[in-house]
Amino acid sequence: MKYNVNVELQNRVEEYSFTEVAKQANGAAWLKSGDTVILATIVIDETEIVKDDFLPLTVQYIEKTYAAGKIPGGFFKRETKPSDFETLTSRIVDRSLRPLFPKGFGYPTQITILVLSADSESDLQILALNAASAALYTSNIDINTSVSAIRAAKIDGAIVLNPTLSQMKDSTLDLYLSGTKEELLMIEMRSLGGEKIQINEMFIDPILDPTMTTGIFTSHVSNAIGEDELIKVFEKTQEALFASNTKYEEAFAAFKKETLAMEYKAHALNEEMLAYVRSHHLSGIKAAMSQMAKSERSTALRGLRKKILLEKEEWVEIELKDAIEQVKKEEVRAQILNEKVRADGRSLTQIRAITIQTNVLPRAHASCLFTRGGTQALVILTMGGPKDAQMFETLTQEGTQNENFMVHYNFPGFAVGEASPIMGTKRRELGHGNLAKRALEPILNLDNQTIRLVSEILESNGSSSMATVCGGYMALKAADIQTSDVIAGIAMGMVSDGGKYAILSDIMGLEDHDGDMDFKVTGSKDGITAMQMDIKLGGISLDVLKEALYQAKEGRAHIIDIMSQAQENIAFNDGVLPSSDFFHIDPSFIGEIIGQAGKTIREIIEKFEVAIDIDKKDGKVKITGKNKTGVFAAKEHIQGIVNTPKVPKIKYEVGAKYEGVVKKIVEFGAFIELPDGTDGLLHISKVADHKVEKVSDVLKEGQKIGIKILEFKGNKISLERS
Repeated sequence: MKYNVNVELQNRVEEYSFTEVAKQANGAAWLKSGDTVILATIVIDETEIVKDDFLPLTVQYIEKTYAAGKIPGGFFKRETKPSDFETLTSRIVDRSLRPLFPKGFGYPTQITILVLSADSESDLQILALNAASAALYTSNIDINTSVSAIRAAKIDGAIVLNPTLSQMKDSTLDLYLSGTKEELLMIEMRSLGGEKIQINEMFIDPILDPTMTTGIFTSHVSNAIGEDELIKVFEKTQEALFASNTKYEEAFAAFKKETLAMEYKAHALNEEMLAYVRSHHLSGIKAAMSQMAKSERSTALRGLRKKILLEKEEWVEIELKDAIEQVKKEEVRAQILNEKVRADGRSLTQIRAITIQTNVLPRAHASCLFTRGGTQALVILTMGGPKDAQMFETLTQEGTQNENFMVHYNFPGFAVGEASPIMGTKRRELGHGNLAKRALEPILNLDNQTIRLVSEILESNGSSSMATVCGGYMALKAADIQTSDVIAGIAMGMVSDGGKYAILSDIMGLEDHDGDMDFKVTGSKDGITAMQMDIKLGGISLDVLKEALYQAKEGRAHIIDIMSQAQENIAFNDGVLPSSDFFHIDPSFIGEIIGQAGKTIREIIEKFEVAIDIDKKDGKVKITGKNKTGVFAAKEHIQGIVNTPKVPKIKYEVGAKYEGVVKKIVEFGAFIELPDGTDGLLHISKVADHKVEKVSDVLKEGQKIGIKILEFKGNKISLERS
């Protein structure tokens, strides 16, 4: 392959070829970085112009399994439907490149990105966008701006740009930025969770343990990042992003094709109609704006349009529709900028009314009906074991991976009053579910457990993905699942006329449609776990972004207070909610719990309908069952066995000598079975007359040895060699 351009970036080199392959496409770029090779092509249909006010752009990112030397798993041995990663990557590229197309561009356009070779260290989402942008920039379409992406990680407290996949495993931050050499276009951010720490603590729980017990528990610390720290990361990452686009444009300029002569859709508004609507029907526009539901507002505007057409019969309805829409947009924005009041009467920072109902579905493991204004999400939680995890494969990882925490988001047409059938999962649904997953995952520590959250959007007037985050957290608590923090989500917006701007908290659909920014932020009262931003006005300053982040923090705190209050009133679905418990026992009693040939433990499992896992080395016991009652009863039964003193059949005395059998070897010594079946502990310091590093170097299980009774500690017997 003949490479035309080498671009050196931080932590990576990209090689491009523009002259070797896919020559009949409007634009094509062959990108090689490391051992990864990606081909991106751009093709437009010049025979048709879509008349609607919509850019007919389709982006398809496709991974070929041969790229990593694999054959597709399953029954069909060729690539079938896109994986979640492919769909999410397609969506990222679309959101980054769509703003580049000229206004009025109506030609159906297809961007295809093929991964032909993939190594285990390359960031395919970064390379996919860079390849697609290179193909678009050098194509014969009138686009003269490069867009690229950069990822930032935080490893051992230091910011690393363009990290490898191995480096990302040690990162506590995943920040993805895309933009031009002057402006940010999109932000995706997530916390990758805190580190696991062990805490020795005393606790009293009248249900789990009626006596005070010392336990060692693994706790998961949320690694939500603070607003000020995040802004500093933005500054460093944005600077590198802008510099890289300058490099791209300089390197690619010589390979840009001659621009194709194209006709754009006319977008001129009828000035006569605009003036007439403003002067005679502004009150009707305001009345329609007050209709908060999309369906109600559309009905009101359609009625106004019919009324005006009775007055002006010669007018064309489609032109009048555009004029009414423009006046409505002007009024929405002017009211916010000049009066600091929104269409529904709220102040700029006011959050809509919130109601929370938990466990509304009696046979589900847990559920939450979360309502905020005209947006309502029913989030249902189902618990499972490790075998219930979603299995998937990637090009950059060996073998099959397991996803133990899933968030599935569904948006039916009736949520916005549309008569549309429910079909397969759309890209938007997959993206919103992924955002909610990234928001909640850092606060969970799933130990051999699988959790699935399903968000059914029942009504939508903006911010349904953030309602999914809030409802998802409440569903976790309604299932009595331990979390390290309280997480809420809020959608922010902005309106700007160039000279002044206003930042809006908890935007509704009208403000999303007519505003300049859609900015979703999730996190605790202290920091951010996930973020997604699309900028419509062509860039945002970091000062404005910082203001938006802190306004979002105030909004989250308000929502979290309401959620915390609702959490106190949760009534669990005890009859159907699976339960689990962890505790420790003296390893010397494991034989009694298991019983001869496993008889005792089988009886416990059958009687209480539970599953029991015992770590024979350290005595850790995990009990899992269909409900708490069975789990607690099984735990009580096991503790009864442990707390029942062993009564030796022989009256042993200190100094007496016997022949015993090595029953079990552990790190700190060996358990010796005495003549009547009682166990005694031979500590590692007593195994031999010299220092022993490993007990197994001296003793073997089943070996007969002479021992002497050293001392009694409660109902335990300490031994030494005789």
